[in-house]
Amino acid sequence: MIIMSVDFGDSRTGIAVCGKSELIASPVTVIQEKDFDKCIEKTAELAKEQRAEEIVVGYPKNMNGTIGERCEKCQLFAEKLEAMTGIPTKLWDERCTTVSAHNYLNDTNTRGKKRKAVVDAVAAVIILESYLGYRKNNQGQI
Repeated sequence: MIIMSVDFGDSRTGIAVCGKSELIASPVTVIQEKDFDKCIEKTAELAKEQRAEEIVVGYPKNMNGTIGERCEKCQLFAEKLEAMTGIPTKLWDERCTTVSAHNYLNDTNTRGKKRKAVVDAVAAVIILESYLGYRKNNQGQI
């Protein structure tokens, strides 16, 4: 199944996708958009271009497991995206993905403008890899 992941942000939204084999998550792009509804529209266009059969939106719970304002905004984003595309959309716990993305970029010595341009796409890859790992290990429960 082709699955697309979204690391939604107020200014930049990272997008990643995996092919039907569900083996490798690859970065697609970072959407530079501050308008909430326009960001949903651009994300919907990408989902159609990528032929996504499922969309996973990062759900940034607090470290203690509670949800806050950011989670609510991501939930609204996911709901509107699913309504616009008709593609099943799930929320996926993304605690610490941006920190992990920065760590990966440190390991590859990616700095400056290039780092800012890709960190959200890398975070989307991490979200998707986590989700794919869950699917692989819980096939009978999905």
